[in-house]
Amino acid sequence: MHSELIFTMLFKAVGGLGIFLLGMRHLSDGMQAIAGNRLRTLIGAVTNNRLIAVTVGFLFTAVIQSSSVTTVMVVGLVNSGVMTLLQAIGVIMGANIGTTITGWILVLKIGKYGLPLLGFASFFYLFSKNERTRFAAGAAMGIGMVFFGLALMKSGFKPLRTVPEFSDWFALFDATTYIGIIGAALMGCVLTFMVQSSSATIAITMGLSSAGVIGFDTAAALVLGENIGTTITAFLASLGTSRNAKRAAYGHIIFNMIGVLWVIAIFPFYLTLVKKFLGVDPGIMVMKDGGETFPYIIMGIATVHSGFNITNTLIFIPFIRHLEKLLHYLVPESEAVTPPQVTKLDSSLLETPSVAADSVHMEILKMSTVTEKMMGNLVEAVGGDTVQREYAERIFSKEKILDDMQNEISIFLTDLLAESLPHEITEESRRQLRMADEYESISDYITKILKLHLRLKEANLELPMQEKANIADLHKEVMAYMKLVNRGCAAKNHDIAGEARPLGDAITDKIRKIRTLHISQLSERRKDPMITMVFTDMINSYRRVKDHALNIAEAIAGEK
Repeated sequence: MHSELIFTMLFKAVGGLGIFLLGMRHLSDGMQAIAGNRLRTLIGAVTNNRLIAVTVGFLFTAVIQSSSVTTVMVVGLVNSGVMTLLQAIGVIMGANIGTTITGWILVLKIGKYGLPLLGFASFFYLFSKNERTRFAAGAAMGIGMVFFGLALMKSGFKPLRTVPEFSDWFALFDATTYIGIIGAALMGCVLTFMVQSSSATIAITMGLSSAGVIGFDTAAALVLGENIGTTITAFLASLGTSRNAKRAAYGHIIFNMIGVLWVIAIFPFYLTLVKKFLGVDPGIMVMKDGGETFPYIIMGIATVHSGFNITNTLIFIPFIRHLEKLLHYLVPESEAVTPPQVTKLDSSLLETPSVAADSVHMEILKMSTVTEKMMGNLVEAVGGDTVQREYAERIFSKEKILDDMQNEISIFLTDLLAESLPHEITEESRRQLRMADEYESISDYITKILKLHLRLKEANLELPMQEKANIADLHKEVMAYMKLVNRGCAAKNHDIAGEARPLGDAITDKIRKIRTLHISQLSERRKDPMITMVFTDMINSYRRVKDHALNIAEAIAGEK
């Protein structure tokens, strides 16, 4: 009898949890797609002002409904150098407050509408042609799944009260003593570590308490442990990253652990404050339709969760810089692990596509800067009577770096494009793939020009004065053209192609005239065949640099 009951409960509880987690994923993906540009604006608004950083963390997490995603993303941004450690600490504190929104969503008395909302929204999700409508319907489906999953968990947990073995087991975590409080907190921590979602474990806690399996005190203690368990995700994401990324993850752990410790120390007093704030005992039982209900317990758990995170953040805000210094002490420079990658693209950023696309944009800007430096190094390397080996080696080194960058960007974007993305992010990612390839090709042709110069030097040959002057003039024009396109890339100027195209045509026309002049002079005076071949290859390489720069301008403009 017990085994049949246990299997029925298990199926409902596991099924409810699965639907809840799937709902959270749909809700998060839908909200990210709808608010994609706003999320980028939020991340861009982060400054060293601790209040702004906390606010950004709160709003970002409130939108995507996952503090784990936010903190993992922050670790990735710190690892890539986009965000400082001080900024990251503030955002993580805000994320802890933002994650409490999930609990308040569950407080809403719309549980019975979860399944109808899921069904109604699914029609728009399946049959709507408008992408924005589909993502909005996906978010609505997510809300429906969240409530339906919670209802299933409640139903599954309810019979547990009739099984003595379970009642005895849960009695071990009765938070009426400090040992029970610590035991319940540890259980919440382990459960969150296993599920990898604090929202899910909060939902499990609400389901157990709503079914009367655990009391309000035990549920509150579980919530405290869940706040520690949620830090594990960011910690795992920090493994193998930069020292600052590790510091951000450790800061999250320290912040939450200290908060849990001081609340445990005043736990009975804290629960008394919660009850006074609500004006009712959340653990009170009410008979309804012949059954026992706990109408205030979900609100009580949400209040415990919010109260803890808000108070802990307010206490810590004045000490953010002190926490930063402590983290520098705990993770010193000598213990830093240098990432093997050339780029700072972290796979954890794939969870937030809009931020991932911005991170790729930053790496492409680095590629544009490197190509400009290569053009400058080329002048330094071959501009004098002898080849400056130091600058030549810099060009070869930078060309290898750009090869690696292009490879890593391509792998990252391929993984990103495998996700379910809004059309806007998909198109941007495809443009970025093209731009990374074009910049890598520019570096190849700059290196080819250098090799052509070296070939002449090795043969003890030199370009005639006229050809040398033409090459120098052409180099200046192509370099100015590259800078124009690079500025357009940095500003995401969609009109840059219209500006670049006539200038590119002028360079092509100039190259044609230079070639014609050189060939016409062959009949007037004899030139070494190698000089003619090298000179022709050089001007063709400059034309190819210009062509690839124009391709970048067209990619920025969204042209095929």
